[in-house]
Amino acid sequence: MAREMTGGCQCGAVRYAVRVEDDDAYLCHCRMCQRATGGVFAALKQVRRDSVTWITREPDRRSSSPIARRGFCRDCGTPLTYEGNGADQLDLTVGSFDDAGSLRPVGHFGVEGRHAAWVDTAGLPAKRTDELPHIVSKWMETSGKLPD
Repeated sequence: MAREMTGGCQCGAVRYAVRVEDDDAYLCHCRMCQRATGGVFAALKQVRRDSVTWITREPDRRSSSPIARRGFCRDCGTPLTYEGNGADQLDLTVGSFDDAGSLRPVGHFGVEGRHAAWVDTAGLPAKRTDELPHIVSKWMETSGKLPD
């Protein structure tokens, strides 16, 4: 079921295409991923490094530890990759995919850093963006439409 998927950063300066073999992704709860993404976990899709084509430009990268570096957009700050030094594979952030909803989590990694209260949130109250009039009016005034 190999197929091509696309993605990129929030501002569009860094875009990629990648050949994926399956829909499997994972959640990393390690403290480095929490800090790198600003979230309580990182949602990641592992792919072969040679299956990624940077369409616009490659992301900027910084060493995040002695064993890896992370790719990001220097313009908007979107986290894009986790890249182990010398590895044939890299991880793309699930949220950077154009069709992130087609990927599914199949496991957890770095569970020593997991914040259990943030993993199962299905029972919490939920609202759509278009149900918040003050947010809708701000978006309509500034851009004439709601965000994607």
